[in-house]
Amino acid sequence: MRYEGALYRPPSEAYSLIIQATIGCSHNKCTFCSMYKGKQFRIRNTEEIIEDLALGRNHYKNVTRIFLADGDALTIKTEELVKILKFIKETFPECERVGVYGSPKSILNKTSEELSLLKSLGLGIIYLGIESGSDKILKAINKGVNSKEIIEAGRKVVDSDIELSVTLISGIGGKENSLEHGIESARVINEIKPNYVGLLTLLVEEGTPLYEDVESGRFQLLTPKEVLFETKNLVERLQVENCIFRSNHASNYISLRGTLMKDKDLILSQIEEGLKLSRLEDKDLFRRL
Repeated sequence: MRYEGALYRPPSEAYSLIIQATIGCSHNKCTFCSMYKGKQFRIRNTEEIIEDLALGRNHYKNVTRIFLADGDALTIKTEELVKILKFIKETFPECERVGVYGSPKSILNKTSEELSLLKSLGLGIIYLGIESGSDKILKAINKGVNSKEIIEAGRKVVDSDIELSVTLISGIGGKENSLEHGIESARVINEIKPNYVGLLTLLVEEGTPLYEDVESGRFQLLTPKEVLFETKNLVERLQVENCIFRSNHASNYISLRGTLMKDKDLILSQIEEGLKLSRLEDKDLFRRL
């Protein structure tokens, strides 16, 4: 396969055929993110994407999932995505789902009719990085959208019957905004009602604006215990049915998983057990990095 630079994909796409439809991220300005800093964003030529899909067909006999990378493949014009999805349908009849990252802006730039069309051609899941539901934090991290726009984008995906997987970042508001982060993030999730919620924990990457803020003391990181209190604050306020909740990324201090609302009490009890761990403040002990 032909890849440019490092590849990133959601954990649930671990066994998917990954095809780079775009290079880099269309926004690429978030203060905490270093994933695509070495790439100049561009949309690959549709013919090149189809050539890579054909290469994948030659190499793999049973492809049940395909993920179109990099950071925001949904920004591709709908007519070009239609060509790509039709080729996948014809070439990989066994493929059960095509997934993409979608930024709030790229989702909002699609009409409901366009999303429904893409759904009918096999687009089965969109991954949306919310990061936080707080407008104050979203502005501080230079997300480029506010919570109202994020809710509108999320609802648009849900209403199109495409599965929606969203991510939040524990600790992204620092000590100062931890309480607001939990409260406002729960508000946004409750309004969107996604199929999946993934909770990561902030990792500060050298070379990012956030790293400089931490080094200068302008941003105070949460301790592991404070992260768990923030998570508890969030989960207590979640009111979404049939939503799969995961906080089992390598960045997390303890692993949490369950289906809301059925397992909400179980998740909260797991958090309470985590708060009792005497060695929780040893950051490197619990993270699997």
